[in-house]
Amino acid sequence: MARPKSARDRLVRVTAPIAALCAALLSLGGCIGGDFARRAAGPQADLTPPAAVPGASAPAAPAMPAAGGGERIGAGSVKVALVLPLSGQGSTVGAALRNAAQLAYDEAQQPDLTLLVEDDRGSPDGARDATQEALRQGAEIVLGPLFAGSVQAAAAVARTAGKPVIGFSTDATVANQGVYLLSFLPQPEVDRVVEDAVAGGKRSFAALIPETAYGNAVEAEFREAVARKGARVAAVERYPAGAPGPAVERLARVIAGPGATADALFLPETADAMPAVAAALTKAGFSPARVRPLGTALWNEPALYALPALQGGRFAAPDRVGFSNFSGRYQARFGSVPPRVASLAYDAVLLTAALSRRYGSQRFAAATLTNGSGFAGVDGTFRFRPDGQSERSLAVYEIRNNAATPVSPAPRVLAKPAI
Repeated sequence: MARPKSARDRLVRVTAPIAALCAALLSLGGCIGGDFARRAAGPQADLTPPAAVPGASAPAAPAMPAAGGGERIGAGSVKVALVLPLSGQGSTVGAALRNAAQLAYDEAQQPDLTLLVEDDRGSPDGARDATQEALRQGAEIVLGPLFAGSVQAAAAVARTAGKPVIGFSTDATVANQGVYLLSFLPQPEVDRVVEDAVAGGKRSFAALIPETAYGNAVEAEFREAVARKGARVAAVERYPAGAPGPAVERLARVIAGPGATADALFLPETADAMPAVAAALTKAGFSPARVRPLGTALWNEPALYALPALQGGRFAAPDRVGFSNFSGRYQARFGSVPPRVASLAYDAVLLTAALSRRYGSQRFAAATLTNGSGFAGVDGTFRFRPDGQSERSLAVYEIRNNAATPVSPAPRVLAKPAI
């Protein structure tokens, strides 16, 4: 997993986290509540909090044991469940998500929230038990879990109680009405990179896709995105994970040599497996100068930037600046580099704080959570769809000269939701 560099030397005023909370609700056109409006300066366009002066953050809220044996952050009237793998599978990431939630709570100037932190033990059974305990204590919304099976288990409990879930899984199949995914889903990345390619004149797309669950998800979105943009799919080849050679040979007539009929090649592969794919493409005579390689945020890994087959290739991913600033503040507070997904817990807590300040008893209603204007977070603007999936504003990066340079910035405002 790529880890952006921290912004070590950026200095800003102490009020920056407050301004970030004010910007969390884009549809309001300003800050959330009169007190924040008086105290927070800065334009609405500042959607992500810049790096703060070390030591200048608000005092940390003490973590208190909860009645059910979990942990509490804060002592506000609005109770929010935070269900994470604090032991068992994924416990290292779970601990980082918990730290990010603490950071968000403190930078929101200790809002009227109580975070009920519950350990799901990295399993669906644990997620069910943890969610039941948090709801017993009065939780109005569930943030987490991390894994798909755990999200499903937590959602089953929460749905019975009539409470929404904001999960961190990347498996879009677990999204549903009332079960929203804040995670980095591949479908918006596919849409964005295809949109950029068509805008740049590409009209004929080929794809080389691994036979994995991820490959299945992105192939469907790829075909739909190309069709929506009025372009055509010239050919698609699938290959067993780790063995791309024969599929590349079958695709060569479309993507290699003077007779190539495609002008873009979609390669949704992981950083670990991409070198073998790139080598097979080079052996087959593939020229990225003639057929542009396209990818998803899986390409956001410096180890790929020197591969000859990817030079000039483009991929879609969240803007790096917001996470870089968040990472700097996290490191200053906790002494370690956060995993990429840590920003999800930060955004989720900041969102619940913002909605609680603005919407009263309707703070976590479906109409509030699916506001079409969306919300601003560390990784840019996002919104929840009624079906539970999320859409994000994404930047497009181009690989060249051992670096990935942004060529199309992430939009500040999402396009109008499709009807």
